[in-house]
Amino acid sequence: TEDEILLFEKEIKDFWIKFKSIYNTEQINQTLALRDSCRESIKALSEKWSKKLKEGDLMIDKIQEYNNEILQQNQRISENQEHFTEIKSNLNQEEEQKKNLTESIQELKEELLKKKEIISSKNKAAKERVEQLCKSKLLFEERLGLEIRRIHNEQLQFIFRHIDHKDPDKPYVFTLSINEQGDYEVTSCTPPLDCIAELQLKVRETNNFSAFVANVRKAFTALSCK
Repeated sequence: TEDEILLFEKEIKDFWIKFKSIYNTEQINQTLALRDSCRESIKALSEKWSKKLKEGDLMIDKIQEYNNEILQQNQRISENQEHFTEIKSNLNQEEEQKKNLTESIQELKEELLKKKEIISSKNKAAKERVEQLCKSKLLFEERLGLEIRRIHNEQLQFIFRHIDHKDPDKPYVFTLSINEQGDYEVTSCTPPLDCIAELQLKVRETNNFSAFVANVRKAFTALSCK
């Protein structure tokens, strides 16, 4: 360092004063030359090490700068890693939701298919019953004085005549359909019968439609006699 160099020069100077008082001129000159050479070497060495020290300081600053950059990069990597983990978690949740949604859609499709099959089966059964009723038309018309008409919504209208002896052409009417459960259902009755609900329940239990029609006619006959 500079202080060490100054101290060193002072020691040389003190040494020279002592040396000068002891040795002759020639020796002194040789010593001076040696001193100058030593000074030059020290100066060159001092400049060299001073440059090295400055380069070392720059290197330290550069290393510190690199360390700071590395710390920042590590921080960004850590943040990116957390972000990546969050994205991965969200993707896993979305995948799970997609899986659940697919399963729900499949279940709904299967349920809808079953309902379609049930509806188709019920419709088929209803049509078969209506066809059976139509096949019975002639029998009812001949024996019971009954007219059967197919009206809207796959309903059958039953029209009885020759019940009221005072007015043989007076119609006694009830309308019948097959509901969604595949059961007989009276949708209208003119004139109204108090026992129609009981007769409807009985035909659902026995499935004896001929007896049901006959019982309705009997009820209309009884009503006309009142």
